[in-house]
Amino acid sequence: MPFVVAAAFTMRRKIILSSLLESGARSPETAKTLEEAGVMNPEKFPEYTEKLVLLDVIRKTEDGRYYLP
Repeated sequence: MPFVVAAAFTMRRKIILSSLLESGARSPETAKTLEEAGVMNPEKFPEYTEKLVLLDVIRKTEDGRYYLP
């Protein structure tokens, strides 16, 4: 089962990163919600999104938008 969780996290990471990159979310000023960035099912797996923030893979603004560091 841990492999499935790791695979799901890796896939979600790839989707979020590519969506933020393609939408131009590269700074706090250009940050986007996951929905604005085009992430499918943006509310799904919120723990994965928060893990990406904790790992500093992505950053989160005070109003809940995300961008690439």
